Amino acid sequence: MTAPLVILQPGNSVVTDLGRTKGPAFGLPVNGALDQFSAKAANILAGNPDNSPLLELTALDFRMRATTDLLIAVTGAPLDLSVGGRTCPQWEPVSVRAGETVAVRGIHTGLRAYIAVHGSFTVPSLLGSCAPDTVVGFGLKLEEGTELPTRAATAPITQPHFGLPLFRLGLTRPAFSTHPVIDVTDGPDVDEFGDTADLLFTSQYTVSPRSNHIGLRLGGALPERQLSSEVLSRGVPVGAIEVPSRDELLVLHRGRGVTAGYPVLAVVTSRSLDTLAQARPGHTITFRKTTVAQATATHRAACLELDRLRSTIQTVFGLLGIGAGERWHELSPASGS
Repeated sequence: MTAPLVILQPGNSVVTDLGRTKGPAFGLPVNGALDQFSAKAANILAGNPDNSPLLELTALDFRMRATTDLLIAVTGAPLDLSVGGRTCPQWEPVSVRAGETVAVRGIHTGLRAYIAVHGSFTVPSLLGSCAPDTVVGFGLKLEEGTELPTRAATAPITQPHFGLPLFRLGLTRPAFSTHPVIDVTDGPDVDEFGDTADLLFTSQYTVSPRSNHIGLRLGGALPERQLSSEVLSRGVPVGAIEVPSRDELLVLHRGRGVTAGYPVLAVVTSRSLDTLAQARPGHTITFRKTTVAQATATHRAACLELDRLRSTIQTVFGLLGIGAGERWHELSPASGS
């Protein structure tokens, strides 16, 4: 364990990971980072296992101070990142010297950003996850003055020649939009909506300010269930699009309860769930029908993208000596010959 990070301006931030996979068996939601792709990418870029604890920032500005040399990566929605007053890039490893302040400002187009630190943090866990759970009151919500113990110090990495970028990693960054298109597959109750089910694909829906990590509430034309029989409570997946008997669609996200009793019209694909995690109140959503096979192919493509990034980072960090051994710039002429 090394010196801690000190939170100077928490904004709306938490420590999380990819979720509590053991939770549903005990009646707890899976929770975890809402934009899973951005969270995984942040940890990979920082040289961590995918599921390491990291910071999730929602909407508001954030500042923290390092008390030792660190390596970080910031992903997610577009924003302004500075380290020690220097403008730094997102979606790349970034060195932070002891005493420097990391500032995230102006998150825009999307809603959430992720900060991973090489070596990650030492934080409490529940059922193998540090993801916050509002139902049981578990989780570390950051406040001004909170100290996060880090696990590794990393000497600064610099590019001394001509101001050239240090890394060219070839990662295709996700597109962010105020009018995202969301892919869905048919839900188990789609036939119960008759011809009105097509409203989901011919209408636009507006994200409500009442949305949160449990579910997005969307205003717009509401398909109508043609049956009057009661829907029994049953298990529902993350991404289920429910049609309550009111004027909003409800898209269940990672904080959803494991059972529900509204009819499920459609299910958002895993990759589009990441897109929905970045939807702000007032953004307009368009739904697009896809097949399970197409959704699976898209998910696999994203996994391959992250696999390639992981392989590149492991090679680069290995050459730089990050995590083990001497760094290349510390080698003596004799040992390098």
